Amino acid sequence: MPAWTASHGLCYIRDMTIKALHHVSVVVDDLAAAIAFFTALGMTVEGERPVEGPWVDRVNGLQGVRVDIVLMRTPDGHGRLELTRFRNPKLVEMEPAIAPPNTLGLRSVMFTVESLDNTVARLRANGAELVGEVVHYEDVYRLCYIRGPAGIIVALAEEL
Repeated sequence: MPAWTASHGLCYIRDMTIKALHHVSVVVDDLAAAIAFFTALGMTVEGERPVEGPWVDRVNGLQGVRVDIVLMRTPDGHGRLELTRFRNPKLVEMEPAIAPPNTLGLRSVMFTVESLDNTVARLRANGAELVGEVVHYEDVYRLCYIRGPAGIIVALAEEL
């Protein structure tokens, strides 16, 4: 059987290595603002703790790592987002600081929402800005990209 079946859009792998997506991590400079943003989106704090020690240094390939970690959970309980604030070493600024959507790397995290208009209003009240416009994708979704804490782009989709 081929590795990729274009007619079905499926990928078949003999030896499965991935069991599940555990979380996506976002490095932020203002942990309180990030928590407020994702809480306004409808996520809840699942756990919060400082992390440091030799294993953290080794896994990050850095020395003297001290971070504060907050794990946020989606309402369905399946999706998680880890917010990480580095206390040490100091943050490395990205250039440009507010990168455009065509910047290499992780583009966005997408959430399905009940009401796009209400969600955008709540997030804007927490300092978020629309990247472009709210648009219709065929007769399936209303979509938009919104820029949240640390410049992350969050995609929002309301099913039609």
